[in-house]
Amino acid sequence: MNKFIGTGVAMVTPFDTNREVDFSGLKNLINHLIEGGVEYLVSLGTTGESATLNDDEKKAVWEFTAETVAGRVPLVAGIGGNDTREIVSKVQQFNVSGYDAILSVSPYYNKPIQEGMYQHYRAIAEAASLPIILYNVPGRTGSNLAPETTLRLAHDFKNIIAVKEASGNFDQFNQILKDKPEDFLFISGDDGVTLPLIAMGAAGIISVIGNAVPRIFSNMVRLCLEGKFKEAQKLHYQLLPLASLLFCEGNPAGVKAALKQLGICEDALRLPLVNVSEKTFERIGQELHNLK
Repeated sequence: MNKFIGTGVAMVTPFDTNREVDFSGLKNLINHLIEGGVEYLVSLGTTGESATLNDDEKKAVWEFTAETVAGRVPLVAGIGGNDTREIVSKVQQFNVSGYDAILSVSPYYNKPIQEGMYQHYRAIAEAASLPIILYNVPGRTGSNLAPETTLRLAHDFKNIIAVKEASGNFDQFNQILKDKPEDFLFISGDDGVTLPLIAMGAAGIISVIGNAVPRIFSNMVRLCLEGKFKEAQKLHYQLLPLASLLFCEGNPAGVKAALKQLGICEDALRLPLVNVSEKTFERIGQELHNLK
């Protein structure tokens, strides 16, 4: 459980100018993040553009990531979707070597009722050999994993160890944090609310902005976890302008623009995602300069 306290980063998937997976860029990114002091990495979450990678590409990315990380930090694989049988099969077939947990986004588009959500995650939990982190992001999925359902899953399945919460609903956050099992982790899914959520009892963050500025962001999170909120506030407010820019024209377009300017990888995306505007690209560069 301690593996997932602090800053995790939802890694982008670098593409070359032909929109093929850029493994050299991925290696650069992994080393950049580990050297930046983050606690763990997430491969092929939403920020990794997993929706536009086929199964062979996903397998190659997961294997390359595990080989490159080589046990230096814990690893989480993003395996989720809206066809329960397919996700169960993928979880069962997943090569767990080098990985410590699975992050599974709640079903999207189908808009199941809460009992459907519960049964979906129950099937995954019963099939998985790795711990499961729930992922609630209703702004993308179109349906909310209610706090009652999160808590029910947390109490019923020991291998469901955490939730990444990105609902933006503080009433929901409060309910989960108040009533969760002691060893169940609440992980922030939004960079901008990490500080207040840790003050409420969250274990940390699975971050997007951490791709670009891992050291300053993970330092801010560690200060929060140590109760040094006055010091953390300074970093929190320093990061807010960059965080806003990285999301203003979509994720991961913004953070890929930052990574290009840092010399880590290209800012190529796969359709239907497109690059940020020239104006936003320049403003991101200015904020990166300001944070040096």
